[in-house]
Amino acid sequence: MDIAKALAAIDRLCSGTFPAEPTRTDTGPAGPGYRTAELATSEDFREDDGARREETAEQYECDRDGLGERLTERWGPPQVFSLYSVLARTTEGEAVAEPWGRLSGHVPDVQLWRARETGRWVALGVSQWDEEWPFQLLAIVTDVDPP
Repeated sequence: MDIAKALAAIDRLCSGTFPAEPTRTDTGPAGPGYRTAELATSEDFREDDGARREETAEQYECDRDGLGERLTERWGPPQVFSLYSVLARTTEGEAVAEPWGRLSGHVPDVQLWRARETGRWVALGVSQWDEEWPFQLLAIVTDVDPP
């Protein structure tokens, strides 16, 4: 992962507008009040015995933490926000505002900052939908408060 490119993508999300309807942009999913950047995507793990998956998970967490260090220099230490309770609430049928409801299905937790310049929330998380699917390092910028 190229940290300079990832920071530029986050800056672009922070300064950009949000779409009026859910859509897919050149950086990832977006909708009213949020935009996502898929900063890195691994290969899938259909032919893996588990070793490559574990190594990739560790690498993506390291990439998230390294990028997080740069954001900490800007905005101070992050909150670590678990999305487990959000997932439980959506599973029980509760409507949770996006992007939080959707994220909870594939991102267990996020590092979360409040950008001083815009007041928007900036979250970093590692996504993995299923054991065979690829990992993704995601940056999410939103004006929707965490639930």
